[in-house]
Amino acid sequence: MKTNVININDVKKAANASGKKKKERCDCPSCEVKRVNAVTNLSGAMLKKIFIGGYNLLDKNKEAIDNLNVFPVPDGDTGHNMALTMKSVVKEIDGIVGGNITELAEGISKGALKGARGNSGVITSQILKGMASVFGKSNGKSSGKISTKTFALAMTEGAKVAYSAVTVPKEGTILTIIRVMAEEAEKIAKVKTNFLDFFASVIEEGERILAKTPDMLPVLKKAGVVDAGGRGIITIFRGFLAVMHGKEEAVKLCFDADSAVIKDTAEEVAEIENLDDIEFAYCTEFFITSIKKTTMMSDIDAFREKLMSIGDSAICVGDLNMVKVHVHTNEPNIALGEALRLGEVSKIKIENMLEQNRELRASRNIVDKEQGIVAVSNGEGLNNLFKELGVDFIIKGGQTMNPSSQEIATAADRVHAKNVFIFPNNKNIILSAMNAQSLTDKHIIVIPTKTINEGVASIINFSSEATVEENTSNFIASSSFVKSASVTYAVRDTKMDKIDIKQGDIIGLDDKSIVVKGKSVSETTVNLVSSLINETIHSPNQTLKNGIETVTLFFGEGVKQNNANEVIEKLQKKFPNIEFSSLDGGQSVYYYLISLE
Repeated sequence: MKTNVININDVKKAANASGKKKKERCDCPSCEVKRVNAVTNLSGAMLKKIFIGGYNLLDKNKEAIDNLNVFPVPDGDTGHNMALTMKSVVKEIDGIVGGNITELAEGISKGALKGARGNSGVITSQILKGMASVFGKSNGKSSGKISTKTFALAMTEGAKVAYSAVTVPKEGTILTIIRVMAEEAEKIAKVKTNFLDFFASVIEEGERILAKTPDMLPVLKKAGVVDAGGRGIITIFRGFLAVMHGKEEAVKLCFDADSAVIKDTAEEVAEIENLDDIEFAYCTEFFITSIKKTTMMSDIDAFREKLMSIGDSAICVGDLNMVKVHVHTNEPNIALGEALRLGEVSKIKIENMLEQNRELRASRNIVDKEQGIVAVSNGEGLNNLFKELGVDFIIKGGQTMNPSSQEIATAADRVHAKNVFIFPNNKNIILSAMNAQSLTDKHIIVIPTKTINEGVASIINFSSEATVEENTSNFIASSSFVKSASVTYAVRDTKMDKIDIKQGDIIGLDDKSIVVKGKSVSETTVNLVSSLINETIHSPNQTLKNGIETVTLFFGEGVKQNNANEVIEKLQKKFPNIEFSSLDGGQSVYYYLISLE
């Protein structure tokens, strides 16, 4: 047997020869990796690049992430929601010149909050908000750097903030992925200082725990998929790593012109926060930065109390790194003077609301009413129905196109009412609606309607004579007494609820599971409604105490009135004591949205 003997002198010679060659730059992949390995701290400029790279890779893979949606219906938009949230971040930081990490951290947090949409987008925004809070503390100067230890701490804070944003955190989701990745990141950062190794190891751990998500959530195992949100957050980190590998093409972006925030509104209204008599004239906003070393959190709390004593609509949020201030006051000089005791003030904006008020009153005689309504809707027929029911503002959205928190807040601002009810009408929009409360000074009340059907049933019971509290109670009660169902098509093969589903099958769903499947829209609809009625007859539930008395079918794109009439005729023969009706909803994705009351 021939044995190869390694001569240590030959190794030294090779090493010396290699050292001499380092004087000349080599652009081969191996040498590029070695150069990146030397990067043990992220500058502000590099932080900006990796976030753009994270968005770029996520955007390229958003359809694939959408396809991981548990239910095989064409409304799996986790990838799109996360991508749009990241796009808002990138747009916010794209205009920041230089590498000031504090400004970038602020941009990341602000952009994430503005762009958050859908449950996955809102949770992603909270992860980024937590991370940004740590980045901002690292160093506010252009020369500031972020180490792997700082980045690991940022991930831990991101996971903490995200968990706190969810009322009942569920393991096996994006929350689990970011938490486990953060735990691993803190371990890795103790021994690895270069970001190439750091990100690679963090991603490896993320993939390991992602593969286990089907064991944590049975619904994932039934569908044969891993968690979509978890895949999304790992994709963002893979984008980070791509940039660290020197793939500059990953950060070249070109934004399309943004479409209007809200189109086809229920009515055209003037844009102003409040047209009532104004007690405090000046809307004052600014940031407190470069916080003095002697300043403590108790001082910030005392400053917040001072703001409340000199005005209203006071907002004072932040920490010992940066504080954001907003207040309506007649004495902006006092607000600024008190702020200077804590640190430096920047980005000062003072607007005379009295002047705005006079100008608008001169052009339009609009007075705020006590209560207004904003509803999310998809389909001309449904939009018209909501208008007839008294909805002031309609946001076009729903399945496959969840509006952002900023869009919802803007809608609330455009309604001339002191109190604005928000009807998300989709379970994936509820968190975004709640998140919108922090983006407007309006008093927003979110009615957590999960479906269009619940929204219609609730808004029918609106009374302008009732108090906000009474209407809120009536809305919630009304939405609980309607059972929602829908008919759509399967976008892939799967097996759920003991039903084998093939791509293209017509499927009927209730609010929890797939009930029936078929090849015909009409047949599947009849079978779905029949099944739900029979279920209620034989097993009365709390939702429909008195059984089903009326059934309304909102038919969507591709379904004609005569098709709906045929379905109703068949159902009426089977259930002569129940009242059936139909309405052209015009919604996309779903052939029928069905209300059983």
